Amino acid sequence: MNKLVKDAKEGIEGIKDGMTLMLGGFGLCGIPENCISALVDTGVKDLTCISNNAGVDDFGIGLMLQRTQVKKMISSYVGENDEFERQMLSGDLEVDLIPQGSLAERCRAGGAGIPAFFTPAGYGTEVANGKEVRYFDGKPYILESALQADYALVKAWKGDRYGNIIFKGTARNFNPVMAMAGKITVVEVEELVEPGGLDPNFIHIPGVFVQRIFQGTGYEKRIEQRTTRPKA
Repeated sequence: MNKLVKDAKEGIEGIKDGMTLMLGGFGLCGIPENCISALVDTGVKDLTCISNNAGVDDFGIGLMLQRTQVKKMISSYVGENDEFERQMLSGDLEVDLIPQGSLAERCRAGGAGIPAFFTPAGYGTEVANGKEVRYFDGKPYILESALQADYALVKAWKGDRYGNIIFKGTARNFNPVMAMAGKITVVEVEELVEPGGLDPNFIHIPGVFVQRIFQGTGYEKRIEQRTTRPKA
């Protein structure tokens, strides 16, 4: 029952070259900062990373891209990372761009044990190339397969050593569905509480989906783009 590990280094233990990882977050909100830093330190490479976005040049997954640790990105939005663009255009990085809703549902399906599903999103575009099409009530749908990963790296607000976790605000984005879809799910939390310290009515992911949990440190909580009102 006790899933507590000491730190990010111990949390990511076992991640090897060529593995597939899910990394939660949306933009720079709710990303597993400590786990990403630990991955950078290990030098592990040839990774397939499933993430809504690729961070920015000097933060998040962008740090892994700088060190050419990522072989393939499965993402929805990648427009904030110049290094990502350079590697993609040069052919050094394989990229699978997926409509955002489809990416979320493919992760959710992976955690729910659903191998595939039909969706109208992407029909008639490059997204549909090579995929089965069926018609329901006269409308075309394409077949999308579920996504799973060797490890899911997740950031949460609060958790206990049993792995029960709660997300806060917009950090409750891709993190919950990815927590369910990893063969090994590693959670870093801002606040670690004793069992019983979380209201069971507000637990977003129960510990049955979590294998490792630790209290993170030094969160920067950067803002990806800051827009302010001009002075009067």
